[in-house]
Amino acid sequence: MCKQFVVFWVSAAIFLVSSVSVSQAGEVNVYSYRKPTLIDPMFAEFTKQTGIKINSVYAKKGMLEKLQSEGRNSPADLVFTVDIGRLSDIQKSGLTQSVDRARFAVDIPDNYMEPKGHWFGLTTRARIIVASKERVAPNAISTYEDLADPKWKGRICTRSSKHPYMIALTASMIAHHGLAGAKTWLAGLRDNLARKPQGNDRAQVKAIKEGICDIAVINHYYMANMLMDPEQVPWAEAVNVIFPNQAGRGTHMNVSGVALTKYAPNKDNAIKLMAFLASDTGQEMYAQKNAEYPVKPGIAWSDLQKSWGSFKEDSLSLAVVADNRTAAIKLADEVSYND
Repeated sequence: MCKQFVVFWVSAAIFLVSSVSVSQAGEVNVYSYRKPTLIDPMFAEFTKQTGIKINSVYAKKGMLEKLQSEGRNSPADLVFTVDIGRLSDIQKSGLTQSVDRARFAVDIPDNYMEPKGHWFGLTTRARIIVASKERVAPNAISTYEDLADPKWKGRICTRSSKHPYMIALTASMIAHHGLAGAKTWLAGLRDNLARKPQGNDRAQVKAIKEGICDIAVINHYYMANMLMDPEQVPWAEAVNVIFPNQAGRGTHMNVSGVALTKYAPNKDNAIKLMAFLASDTGQEMYAQKNAEYPVKPGIAWSDLQKSWGSFKEDSLSLAVVADNRTAAIKLADEVSYND
């Protein structure tokens, strides 16, 4: 871990410890992989309704290592992550504690909760296919399996197979097709790449606009993000949005989620915050402000989401996806996907 990052975490920990000593009963301390702009509005509303203060520290990496080094002295009550992989890693490191799943049964579907209550999904993100409006006919591709069809040779862009979003998709393919089937699929997708895997999800859409490739796989909310950036609007407008596998199992879903830390000093208040974020108010704010799909059924979507229409979600438990992540990483190496 670099010196600058260590200094950041030390400063953050001092801030949180100081905050805890001032008002133990009225606070919640959060370590977050989620950018402040995405969760601060919900935190502000929670504080407005309850009077409970939230002290939040954001970091791009290093949360697991920080929690391990702090041990029982950690001021963190909750950890927020942006995908199932990081949630699972923190849980498997013994850094979380369970929360009664029955408390969230009305708000969060079973497949978006860890079986023993160690983590909970708060929003879902669809792993969609985007295709050039100019060069790919409507309905020419409709499933993840189609990505391995030789007819798309040299026409697909993706980010690295080692990125958590791609790992999760491959892990879901293992769950549905077994190791051998998933390996065949991943090798076929590799053979159809237009370039070496690189960049983030937005970069794949930009590559379609520039004619480098015709098809890509991205998380749905990047479309919303691009449409809010004047420079990137042409990228988003160059593609059609496809929710894969609608005639079968449904579209692969990932989550942003939360876990209660093992040594949470403000456990009761932390659970109150979790419950708020899973409530109608919290879920509506997630949908309208972040263009993420709410985990709670019946919550209104954003106008952009409505324009894409309803779709069938893959009901595969994300705990199963998490269990297949190691195998997915191994498959990526076996087929030399990134090479």
